Amino acid sequence: MTLSVDEARNKFATAVGCQLATELVGLNDCLGRTVAQDLQSEIQVPPSDNSAMDGFAIRAVDAQAAGKELSIDQRIAAGDVGHELLEGSAARIFTGAAIPQGADAVVIQENCAYESSGEIGGTVKVLQPVVPGENIRPAGQDIGIGDRVVTAGQKLNAIDLGLIASIGVANVPVYRTLKVAVFSTGDELAVPGQPLKPGQIYNSNRTMLLALCQQLGFEPLDCGIVEDTLGATKAALRNAAQKADLVISSGGVSVGEEDHIRPAVEALGELQHWKVQMKPGKPVVLGNIEGTPFLGLPGNPVSAFVVFQLLGLPLLQTLQGQAMSRLNSIPAIAGFSKKETSREEFIRVQLNRDNQQLKVTLFDNQSSGVLFSLAWADGLVRQRIGRAINEGDQVEFLPLIEGQL
Repeated sequence: MTLSVDEARNKFATAVGCQLATELVGLNDCLGRTVAQDLQSEIQVPPSDNSAMDGFAIRAVDAQAAGKELSIDQRIAAGDVGHELLEGSAARIFTGAAIPQGADAVVIQENCAYESSGEIGGTVKVLQPVVPGENIRPAGQDIGIGDRVVTAGQKLNAIDLGLIASIGVANVPVYRTLKVAVFSTGDELAVPGQPLKPGQIYNSNRTMLLALCQQLGFEPLDCGIVEDTLGATKAALRNAAQKADLVISSGGVSVGEEDHIRPAVEALGELQHWKVQMKPGKPVVLGNIEGTPFLGLPGNPVSAFVVFQLLGLPLLQTLQGQAMSRLNSIPAIAGFSKKETSREEFIRVQLNRDNQQLKVTLFDNQSSGVLFSLAWADGLVRQRIGRAINEGDQVEFLPLIEGQL
């Protein structure tokens, strides 16, 4: 089956649902975790009307008489509770303090003339017109009772945690962190730090994929390098499937004599071998190993990265209970030309500003084996099927943020 990139993303995102257990975790340990249910507020935030400024809480009607002095009969700091404000009086008040009953406005101290440093027993004169509600933050302005502050499937960031804290929740129901087993196949692969034998290269995919999983908030499990035999591949797959919620391999997904991923997965479970109309990356394997989901990535490092980002991530997000992330592109101007293509291409580029326009520059070698091109790039230009790119055209730029799309 040959699929477009969008079709493949949707299929991967719906291939397997979240089956992870949930647990209650302390709020301060929830950064990057996936919340398992909606959280609604049982309180309103702020809980009562409070002052937005340092100044004087008054009844607006009392300030309408020109030159009328108001007696200061109380002082209210944040955390204090004042008494009812009587007619013709004012309360010295500070930012965040609760508005006393009877007051309907706060006049900032710069717009007042007052004696005795504004303390109790002195007087204050309002120098400018005042309207009810001025400089008052009403109760529930931020969050009302019953408001939803986070949604099930949301990956919690610092702002989310602040919202949860503001409604008084100390322990959050989250999904257990997804365990992802990663291994590479190929007798040509060597571990960094060991001397290279003739015909070998250092294995970059395993390190990159493990780091991507960790960076995205999943728990990576390093399952090493597997030799190019069917028996070793089957043993590695079964071992990884017993430890993890998802198994990812790189390399060995084609149909050559030394590509053992397909027959190994078919022997242990089920396999779908899809060709996706994309470059870099074309053969993608999705299946299961004795019930554990399996994703097989291409062996070339750029292909492995791009396929992981575009197709693998929706699968991981679904398994973790998250919503699939969008491919959010921004418009930019092409600083290069490229012929139309029969496959959707994702082109490594740098982004620069040229005469107040965002302009992208092409990396000169787009080979899927040139990993340095990703380190050089700020992102990818998405070239749609059948569309040529001419210098000066507007293109879709997908930014790489900390090594992620």
